[in-house]
Formats: sequence, structure tokens, C-alpha cells
Amino acid sequence: MPNIKIFSGSSHPDLSQKIADRLGLELGKVVTKKFSNQETCVEIGESVRGEDVYIVQSGCGEINDNLMELLIMINACKIASASRVTAVIPCFPYARQDKKDKVGSRAPISAKLVANMLSVAGADHIITMDLHASQIQGFFDIPVDNLYAEPAVLKWIKENINEWKNCTIVSPDAGGAKRCGGVTSIADRLNVDFALIHKERKKANEVDRMVLVGDVKDRVAILVDDMADTCGTICHAADKLVSAGATKVYAILTHGIFSGPAISRINSANFEAVVVTNTIPQEDKIKHCNKIQVIDISMILAEAIRRTHNGESVSYLFSHVPL
Repeated sequence: MPNIKIFSGSSHPDLSQKIADRLGLELGKVVTKKFSNQETCVEIGESVRGEDVYIVQSGCGEINDNLMELLIMINACKIASASRVTAVIPCFPYARQDKKDKVGSRAPISAKLVANMLSVAGADHIITMDLHASQIQGFFDIPVDNLYAEPAVLKWIKENINEWKNCTIVSPDAGGAKRCGGVTSIADRLNVDFALIHKERKKANEVDRMVLVGDVKDRVAILVDDMADTCGTICHAADKLVSAGATKVYAILTHGIFSGPAISRINSANFEAVVVTNTIPQEDKIKHCNKIQVIDISMILAEAIRRTHNGESVSYLFSHVPL
């Protein structure tokens, strides 16, 4: 593949390396350091003039530092005459702040701000995965490819859950039921039933009351969501499903953020397994929780990069896992 360079930010070097290996490329040389006042300094260590540049940086860990590093890397490549700069952002930062919650509230729409910052920095194209809200694509005036983990999730279910034909796919909230690549879509493609849990929140990150809509009695229940942060919702949901007669409960999440009390909650909850993709590094979490399993999605991102570089359609990846 001529005229292509892939650089890794510091948020998830393991995923960047897997993507580069898959494409048979070396990661580009980049040196990131911090000055003593905590300003980020990035030096691109090779020529990018006329190249098709891909910068892999996930919105995790020290989110604000990593976002700033991404913006600086995009700008550094752009003013070094790269022909096109694509930001590959497996987990999009600030995606939950995508709308004003209450009428007349003074809440920001931070996802739009991040979109503006990426455009102003010089990004020509964005590749991301399972956006929390599909309308975020409309916050950009540049092309956005929102890939889905769904094909990889279907493959995992069929290979790892023996009784998958007698399962119910459950959405832990009403929002996830209609999300693209979400619960109804997975239930349809497995040809199984689907249920949802209606929850009422008193305040953010705290759930007040849950109502199960659908039947899980004597079945395997598979909770599917796009992200889990403090895991209050999915752990509550697991208890609800067990009390409603589910034989086993799995959780499958695209972005396992697992902040705060998440790991201790998962350890004490009724899960057979909590399955996440590696859009966010999970090595440290796995050490403290043996229920966490990881689906590798590097091949989906690598194939999206290859197809974008060669000017091919990316929509094949919405329903297939590249071999």
C-alpha cells in the first residue's frame, strides 16, 4: 500500500500495533512528550508530504490529554503537507453529551464542540465505532464512517454461547433498543426474542427503578449496550433478569469504560461473562476481574482503513467481519 502512513497516539498503542500488523505496515515514528507545565508536545518523526495519513487515538484514559494530543497530531500532519488526514477514533470522546437534556437547560453539546475541534485541527475524515448517538455524524461537515461492532458480537455469541438459539437479547434501556447496530438488529439477525428494561433515573449515573418488558424465563439473557461506565445500570439489570427467571446472564458492550466502582460491581453481579471490544485497553481491568472477556475489533478498523485508502466501499463491514 503506497502513500499511506499510520501513526499511533498514546491512548491505545496495542490496538494501533494490531491495525498496522494487519495491514502489513510499520507504525510511523512519533514522539510525544509533556513539558513541565503539562503542555503536550508532539513531533512527527518522518515525512508525510503527499501521504494519506491515519492517526489512531481512542477516547479513553486521560481523555482530555488524549484528545488534545490527537488534535495536535492532526494539525502537525496537516501543516506538514499530508494530502489527507483521517482520525481513527474507536471510542469517540464526549459522545454522551450529544444533546440538551432539559428544555431551557444551560447544558453544553460537547460532542459538537469536539467535532468542530477535529475539523479545525485539519481532519479530513473520521473513522469511529458504535457512536453513542448516530446524529453525531451530522455534527461534522467532513465524512464520518461509523463502524459497528455488531458483526463481531454475533460471531462471538455463536461461537461462545452454546444455547444461543434459546436466548433473549435484552436492552438495558429504551435508547439502546433503537440504536443503529443495536439490540433489535442483533435479535433479528440471530432470529431470537428481544426484551428491554425501562429505567427511571433520578440523576446521572444513578438508576431509581427498573421494569422488564419481555420474557426471559428459563432462557439465557444477553444484555447488549454500546458502553458501560460505572456499570450501575447493567448490574441492576442483571439482578432484574435473574429474578425474572433467566438461567444465565451475559453482557456484551462495545466500549467498556469501567470507571469508579465498575469492577467491584461486576465481580459481585450475576454475570457469566462481561464481553467488551478492545476499542479501550482492558489489560488492567482483566487482572482484577476474571469475568471480562475481550473481542478484538482491530481487523474491522484495519479493513476500514484499507478500503478508505483504496477508495472502496466501507458498508460491507456493517454486516461482515473481515476474515
